[in-house]
Amino acid sequence: MRVLLGFSRLIDTITEFIGKSVSWLILAAVLVSAGNAVIRKIFNMSSNAWLEAQWYLFGAAFMFAAAYTLSQNEHIRIDVVYGQFSRRVQHWIDLLGHLLFLMPFVLLVLYYLFPYVRMSYVSGEVSSSAGGLIIWPAKAILLVGFLLLAFQGVSEIIKKVAIMTGNMEDPTPYVPTHAPLDDAVSPETRP
Repeated sequence: MRVLLGFSRLIDTITEFIGKSVSWLILAAVLVSAGNAVIRKIFNMSSNAWLEAQWYLFGAAFMFAAAYTLSQNEHIRIDVVYGQFSRRVQHWIDLLGHLLFLMPFVLLVLYYLFPYVRMSYVSGEVSSSAGGLIIWPAKAILLVGFLLLAFQGVSEIIKKVAIMTGNMEDPTPYVPTHAPLDDAVSPETRP
């Protein structure tokens, strides 16, 4: 289990570095969008390439941050149901969710994305918009994003098994989303 936890820590470190780094892509996308809008208004000209570059940047930020979001336990879940169970049951729900839903979905998407990206790259596929960009980098962003998500899924499975077998402390103890609000309201101010 020690080797697997070491592998999980390596994945988590890479995921965290990438997840925090891609936040700059949002700034780049905003600057591209603002620059394109200013040029369009002042000089009455525009470029599809700049619009597509903005989409690529937003897409890359979203796809590359998905694994980081998973590592931070921030993906959406049905809190009303999930919060009613003990922490042990929550770990089982997470583990089964990763094994039965996340990993099969990610692996299926990767199975179809590899030839999809390769074909786009080999054919030199370009946008159908006049002056648009080449398409394969956008498709490669999908591929890399799902690869990162697959590795992070493996890391999460390793951590769940380690927590449930007592080989690791729970790094993300469950705190209901309404608990901080309830604690912030003093008894005197409650209706």
